[in-house]
This record gives sequence, structure tokens and C-alpha cells, in this order.
Amino acid sequence: MEIQIVDTRATGAAHDEAALRLERNMTIEYRTLSVQLSRHNQNQARYTEAENQPFAAKWKDWMYRKLHIHGAYTQRQAEYNEEQRKLEATAGELDSLKFHLDTVDQTLAKFGTSPIQGLEDAAITRRRERDGPNTLSSPPNRIFLKLFEWLFSGFCPLLWIAAIFVWISWKPLGRPSSPQYLALGIAILIVIFLQAGFSAYQEWTTSRVMSSITGMLPSETMAMRNGQLKKVVASELVQGDVVHVRGGDKVPADLRMIETTRDLCFDRSMLTGESDAIVATVDHTDENYLETRNIAVMGTHVTQGSGVGVVVATGDSTVMGRIAKMTASKKNERTLLQIEITRFVIVVAILSLCIGAILIIIWAAWLRKSFPTFLFLSDALVNSSGVIIAFVPEGLPICLTLTLTLIAKRMQRQNVLVKNLTTVETLGSVNVICSDKTGTLTQNRMSVVNAGFIDFSISPSDAKLRFDSATDVAMQRLYQTASLCNSATFDPTTLNLPTDERVVNGDATDSAILRFAENLRPVSTIHQNYCKLHEIPFNSKNKWMLSLRQGVAAESQSSLLLLVKGAPDVLLPRCTSIQDVDGQVHQLDKATIDRLQTLQRQWASCGQRVLMLCRREFTDNPFADIYDRPADMERAVAQYNSELTVVGLVGIEDPPRKEIPHVVDTCRQAGIRVFMVTGDFALTAAAIARQCHIITNDHVDTIEDIRAQALSQAPGAMVDMPSSVLAHTTAEKITLAVTSSACNDGIRSLVLSGSELVGLQNEHWDIICGYSEIVFARTTPEQKLLIVQQLRSRENYVA
Repeated sequence: MEIQIVDTRATGAAHDEAALRLERNMTIEYRTLSVQLSRHNQNQARYTEAENQPFAAKWKDWMYRKLHIHGAYTQRQAEYNEEQRKLEATAGELDSLKFHLDTVDQTLAKFGTSPIQGLEDAAITRRRERDGPNTLSSPPNRIFLKLFEWLFSGFCPLLWIAAIFVWISWKPLGRPSSPQYLALGIAILIVIFLQAGFSAYQEWTTSRVMSSITGMLPSETMAMRNGQLKKVVASELVQGDVVHVRGGDKVPADLRMIETTRDLCFDRSMLTGESDAIVATVDHTDENYLETRNIAVMGTHVTQGSGVGVVVATGDSTVMGRIAKMTASKKNERTLLQIEITRFVIVVAILSLCIGAILIIIWAAWLRKSFPTFLFLSDALVNSSGVIIAFVPEGLPICLTLTLTLIAKRMQRQNVLVKNLTTVETLGSVNVICSDKTGTLTQNRMSVVNAGFIDFSISPSDAKLRFDSATDVAMQRLYQTASLCNSATFDPTTLNLPTDERVVNGDATDSAILRFAENLRPVSTIHQNYCKLHEIPFNSKNKWMLSLRQGVAAESQSSLLLLVKGAPDVLLPRCTSIQDVDGQVHQLDKATIDRLQTLQRQWASCGQRVLMLCRREFTDNPFADIYDRPADMERAVAQYNSELTVVGLVGIEDPPRKEIPHVVDTCRQAGIRVFMVTGDFALTAAAIARQCHIITNDHVDTIEDIRAQALSQAPGAMVDMPSSVLAHTTAEKITLAVTSSACNDGIRSLVLSGSELVGLQNEHWDIICGYSEIVFARTTPEQKLLIVQQLRSRENYVA
């Protein structure tokens, strides 16, 4: 849970809070929309594939579902709420946009423009009249609905009832009219309008979100019009305008890039949450409109380089406009505190109205007859109004604000910053914590503790001895790959310090491998001998990094190396050969793969992150003619990222934080389940989870146990099953029963990999979400979002 604090006493605090809330919401909506668009494309592909299946295949698939899923895997379309339908509709709209798939000539022809001439004045006028200005529409005001909410929310209905009783007691029921009743009625109305004014002020601060969006957009830009490059007001841009951008600019509209320099990069962090800038291309890099690199999204920053793009969408039609509309129309979910306050208001209102009605009934049935001069009707109504008002806790808002503020101050002393006071109580209601591993549960101080070749492992100190002999070819290649396929660098001001004390610029994994290589030999020497032609950084989807290097010395200019490092299970399918400890290269067969995986599992079970280092050497240069075309270069490099040779493995240790086991035990005592959600290998994640006390059982369930439980719980699922299948399923049920009885006090543990989450039905998730200890390994960002959504949909409060 990301919590931030805003000092409401500071000038402009409301604006800062609105901007912060907007950026967080924009990031969530963009990522959710991107995932939804990818799913939309996949569903379309599956539908087309299913339609093209022969009848026999369809019949087989239907029989499979009839046998195994009948009664258990029913579709729950009711779970798709209004927000999901809006996401699907928006994803469908974005899926219809094919601007990124068109070639440059097709784009220019489609919009009737030219990079040299641009648009003419007549065309600009027609398109502006058709599409409107390049601005984001403000959300509907609905002032009358807001006035009604301000005047009739909370305890205001009780005050209105009391005010009406007092006013009619003054006139016409008052005989004679009492000025005290008039003063009391005015006082009640003042209280009502003061509360309405406070609500209006809060609404005004919230409405500044749209002004924060407007502040993200540039005021002017450079566009080609009538053959001249001129400065144009961004709000006057139309579809087909040819816009020139350079480093430091904000993108004024959605652009289809038609010209880019090699170093043109866009910062999409406000939308994606990822700090790394993306390299722009002319050709599309992804079928997903939100992920391709030849579309510059409105409001993003140009970090470096320059380029030319054609405006393909303006105003509300842009990605920013669509997300802003979704964010503005999205109903804010009520916190637990707000739900409890609403319940309290209802209970108090019912009690006060009931007692007020009882007093009127007592007066009408008894006092009016037995003591006719004791109370008149006006006096009885005022007394009932006084009882109703007495039930209203006027100090409740102040008490709640003070209490939550004190809690926020205590949390601030614990380095937890609170952005919204209502989240304080929600944080106290959290019953599931999904935590990343690296840097959160661990110290993020990684170091290489093992290096290996097939089934031979060696410590870093022994590797240094073998490397110094200068005859160990295997160690020379391992050093070469570790040094060159690395995005981390040493801080120049700390080069005089020992290797372990130097400051490294880069992520922890690259830093550990860089220190390992530096201890063998200074990496600056090998960097002087090789120039970098292309690099694909590590990301959570690919789970590998690639670097293309060429020798700079005259005798080594023909040496072209493609170096890759990443997860072994991801890179192994790309490999065809492997070197042994003596540097001899052998074909990669099943027996060798088994030995390599055994070594990986051995290290991973000790909590080490295992990376595979690979290389491919070219005798000729297939990239010579495409250095200046980044998109072609990236496609070519991806194509040649195969037939790799396994150089070796490295095992990286990242010890858990010392306080984490106690924190996890404390959370468990408070009724909070702590789950690990990481991109690491399953065995590594499970080992670290045991050290952190996230997993406490000796036996850990897998996806097979989940499927067996789902099948056993399906009513009628075993009817008409073959006897062999029924016997196997019964044996699984017995095994599960024995396993459950062996768990610690009914606590069950589960380890799942990201690939195993694909295709799970709601029945599977019902079982998964019931586990006390879970580790999700090898997960992508989309799968992490899916995990949180599934937990929340089952009435869990997730942090």
C-alpha cells in the first residue's frame, strides 16, 4: 500500500494532493487498461481459433469440459461490474486503433499530410470544427446533485426535521408565537449550512484533479504548417498535424512517430510507473497500442533526442483523455471508516426519530387529555426536536479528525507517510499483505556466492585463482559475459576504495555481478576493448538482458558477441550448446539440461537467485546495415537471440532483513496473512519465505493440489468417470486429507509460479485465497495485478 502525507496547512497543499492522487490513479488505470487490451486481443485470437476448429476438436473440448468442469467451473458473469465493463469498452476502442501498425506512408496518406508541407489552413479549420480543440473536457458539474448531497448527507436530515418542527412551532402553531423558537430554528439552519459549506470546500479541493491534468499538458509546440515550421498553441493542434519534438518537451497530443533519432526516448513514468525511459521507434514493437514504442502518448516527456510525429488523436480521444475520463467518472470506494460512520448515522437516526415519535404519541394519548394546559402542540414538537438534536454527536467529526491525525503522526515517526486520513483506519483493517522479495523482505545487498559450469560449482575466491592462471577458457568467457552484459557502473569518485565499498550505479543484481567481475579483473580493461552496438535492458516480462558488443582493436574487429544473462528457465529454450569447466563446447542434450537444472535447484533451495550467462559469437556481421535504424536493429537482435551457448551459472545471495521474521510473526498474531509475490524462481522464493517465516510448514502444496481440490469439490464431477480416473482422484483426496492433518494448526502453505496462474477459474482462486501461507513466484506485473484483484474480490483488504 502506497501511503503519502500532505501537510494541509501548506500553501497549495490541496493542489499537490490532487496531483499526487491523479498520478497514482493514472498509473493504475493505464496499467489496468493495458492488461485489459492485451486480454481483449488474446480473447479475439482464441475466439477466431475456436471458430476455425474442426467439429471433432470442438466435440472433444466440449466433452472435456462436460466431464471435468461440470458443476464446478461455472461462469460468473455477474462478477464483472460496471468498472470492468467500462475497461472492456475502452480496450475495445483502443483495439480498433491501428495507427501504430500502419507504415509511415500509410499514416501520411490516411491523414492527408506531408512531413515537408504539413497541413494547409483550410484543412486545419475543417478538422478543428470536426474534432474540437485539443483540450481535455471537464467532468460534468452536476451542481444541483452536489447541493442536495451537501445539504442532506450525514446527520443533516435529522437537523432538517428538527428545524421544520421548530419553524412550524413558531408559526402557524405557536399561539402566541415565541421568538425563542424562531432563534432556535435559525441556529439549526446555520449549523446545516456550515456543514454544507465544509462539504463544499472538500469537494472544491477534490475538483482540482482536472486542473492537475491540464497542468500536465504543454502550452505550445512546434508544428509544420504550410511548409513552415512554426510555434503553435497546443490546444489548436488537429489530426494530421506534423509535430517536431525534442529533449525537454512535453508531447502535446498522441503522435505516430515517422522520424526518430537513435537516442529519442520518452518518459512514461506518470502512466506506467516505470522510471526507465523507453526508446522511440518508427515501426511498431507491440500489437498493444499502449505498449508499442512508435506512439508518443500525450502528456509524456521527451527525455532526449528529437523526432517528428503525426498527430493521430487529440483531446478526449487521446490515451490521456480516455484515462482522465475513466478516472473522473470512477466512483470512489468507501473506506471501512466511512461505512461504519454511515451505519452509525443510520442507527442514531432511527433511535432519535423513534424516541421523538414516542414523545409525540405520549403527549397526544395522555398529556393532552389529562393535562390540557401543561403542553401545547408547538411545545411538544419543540421538545421532540430537542430530543432529536440531542442525539446528533456534534463533536464526532472533530474527534475523528483529531484521533486519525494523532495516529498519522505516530505512523510518521515510524517512517510511514499518510496521504489521506481515512486510509489510516483502512490500514488497520488490512488482513492480507502482498510483499515483494528483493529490497522489501531482503536487504537488497546482493553478492555472488557461487559460479558454476554444468555440475561443477566454484566459490568467488577459487574463481579468482582459476582466472589468474590465464589458461582457464571457461572462466575467461564467464568474466567476459559478466562484465559486458551489465548495465551497472562504479561511481568514479569511489574507484579508489575496495570493490565491496564502492558505490555502484545500477540495480542490485547487476551490482553483484559487476563486483564479482571486478574482483577477477578491472572491468574497465575489457570495456576499452569492446564497443556497445545495442542493448535490451532487463524487464520483468522478458526476465533477461541482452548486449551486442564488437571488438574495437584491429585484430578483433571481426569479433561480434551477443551476450545474454537472465533466468535459466527462460533462456534454456534459446540455447543449443554449453561449455564445460574446461571450456569445451558440447551440444545441449537432455542429460546435460538435467544436470544444469539440478545445480540450479541446489542453489535455489539455499535461497540464492540463479542467473544463466549465455553468448553467441558471429563470424560475420548481420547488423552492419541497420545500425541507424533502431526498430530494425531491435527486431534483428531479437531474431538472433537464439542458438546460444551456455557459459555458466552464478548464484546470488540476498539475505533477509533481520527484523522481517519477527514482523511476519507479529502480523500473523494480528490475523494478517503475509504473502510473497516475486519474480524469482519458485525454489529461491520458497527458501527465502522460510527464512522470513512466511512459510512454516514442511509440506507445501502446488497447483496440482489446487486442481485436485477443485475437482473433488465439484458436485457431480465424478459421475460417469472411468474407474481408473475415479480411483486416482480418490487417492488424491486421501493424500490431501493426510496433508491437511499434518499442517501446523490447520495452516496450509502454497507455492505457485506465474505460468500456473494462466487459465485458473474462480473455483481455483476460491481455494487459493483460503491458504494461510502463499508464495507467488515468477510473476509478471499483470499477474501481480490479477492476484490483488482476486484477493480483493473475496472481501480481503490487501496492502
